[in-house]
Amino acid sequence: MAGSFAGWKGDFTGFFLGLKLNNSKAYFESHRKQYEQDVKGPMVALLADLEPEFGAARISRPNRDIRFSADKSPYKTNIYATTEKGGYVALDAEGLAVGGGRHTLEPSQVADFRKAVDAKSSGDKLAAIVSALRAKGYGVEGQELKRVPPPHPQDHPRGELLRHKTIYYWRRWTLEPWIATASARERVKQAWLDGADLEAWLSRHLGDE
Repeated sequence: MAGSFAGWKGDFTGFFLGLKLNNSKAYFESHRKQYEQDVKGPMVALLADLEPEFGAARISRPNRDIRFSADKSPYKTNIYATTEKGGYVALDAEGLAVGGGRHTLEPSQVADFRKAVDAKSSGDKLAAIVSALRAKGYGVEGQELKRVPPPHPQDHPRGELLRHKTIYYWRRWTLEPWIATASARERVKQAWLDGADLEAWLSRHLGDE
């Protein structure tokens, strides 16, 4: 129900730490009620509160896809969600993380990205957005090449951005008393508002995800 988020008040830390020690179906099933009440329930309430502004959200399933993984642990030791118009939010035993951007790009999108970065007007705009996010304490990262890709010169004024194959912003907070209050919602909301200019730039030049 919208307006119902009051923070993560339960022992979600204990749940996640226990799962790390005993990542098994037996542990999860015996603690399912705790997961639903202390972990997932507040996340559902948070996203419901933010849906009018940031759109519908999708919450991760607790099960890991282990088909092609060397790690056969069946359960994730965090919970996360993505929204239509905001970004992502994730909670684990150590803290809360938020962010957005593009963690994957198709080759054609990488080409479009570099074309927009190379163009002075759009490139300078992105550089200013990145600088503003970093000034507010966000990390702005992505998969990068070691060198500026041809045909661009190595001393290109936006060479750092041209090396990107993906780009995203993020921030992580360690656990403090505010996690058990509604102010956690305001932190997530502000982060997505801070990232809105980057999301708009990416949508304009690469299209919607």
